[in-house]
Amino acid sequence: MSEQNKQIIRRFNQQVIAEGNRQVFDELVDDQFINHTAPPGMDSDKQSLWNTFDRVLRPAISQLEVSLELLVAENDIVSARKTIRGCHSGTLGGIEATGLPVVISVFDMVQIRDGRYIAHWGLNNLPEVIRQLQAAAD
Repeated sequence: MSEQNKQIIRRFNQQVIAEGNRQVFDELVDDQFINHTAPPGMDSDKQSLWNTFDRVLRPAISQLEVSLELLVAENDIVSARKTIRGCHSGTLGGIEATGLPVVISVFDMVQIRDGRYIAHWGLNNLPEVIRQLQAAAD
């Protein structure tokens, strides 16, 4: 089961985050999905997760790549350390495109049930990346 769950994580990161495949997203994310680390006051459901990739990251970062550096699986939880890279070619956090490289470090924990994401917890340095882009734009 652990190896199967790791493969689900690999598929999600490549086909959903890097490639923007909505069909695969719907296949891999349960309708009852909850993002436990959504910002306060923001939705934490399946659609808001899709919006993060489709309306925030992918429009702002071209040549988007996701590198999985570490996957650890225990029971129904997979922890991942990954890096999202690309070029800041669209508005991100209110900052117009700078053309600069973007590197976002991420730690995720995903709970998987019956082959589908049901819960997520995570940390990333996106706020710091946005501060760096703002400083470069000023």
